[in-house]
Amino acid sequence: MRFVAHDHRHAHNLFTTDPQYISLFREVVDVLEGITDDDLMNAYEANTRENKKSLSEMINHLIKEGLVMRGWRPKSAIFSDPAYIKCQDNKHWRLDFAKDQVSVEVAFNHGEAIAWNLIKPVLASELNHVAKDIQTSAGIIICATDKLKKAGNFDGAVGSYEKFLRYLLPMQNILSTPLLIIGLLEPQAFHIDKATRCIIRHTT
Repeated sequence: MRFVAHDHRHAHNLFTTDPQYISLFREVVDVLEGITDDDLMNAYEANTRENKKSLSEMINHLIKEGLVMRGWRPKSAIFSDPAYIKCQDNKHWRLDFAKDQVSVEVAFNHGEAIAWNLIKPVLASELNHVAKDIQTSAGIIICATDKLKKAGNFDGAVGSYEKFLRYLLPMQNILSTPLLIIGLLEPQAFHIDKATRCIIRHTT
């Protein structure tokens, strides 16, 4: 998939020049760039759920498949305290993926969750009064651009890349961790028709 990226607190420089981060960042990029339009179409058509409507589930699955194959830990707990691991809302205290120094969030959820998606990598990177299960030092957040939301028939309430960027300035002092916000772009070969929820292939 094609994507754009926005740098917060010099994350891009960190990911492209520091030996601790270069290979981890490359793995994330390889996974994203390795997802083709054909992969998305095949995954969408193979999904037999009657209520499927967008590409979000398929992209999530393909990213998870690629990262786990490269040794990334899914649903990684931020804290080791059982009160946060075993609690009913424990998903709020977990990262989507983590490996060594880097945490990754795949954020195709409601726009109201944007602030929390931004804060979780910070919690994973800073010392805390609660015992930590993981200690990262930088984060990557993967989300959909407005163009992907439209072409992929995402729910209108999903927080977009463009909306994520609007959160960065007012939250500057809170978001103390280097973060790279990645916005996935729309497929070039097809889109999902909003009315029929069918794949519409683009003619060349």
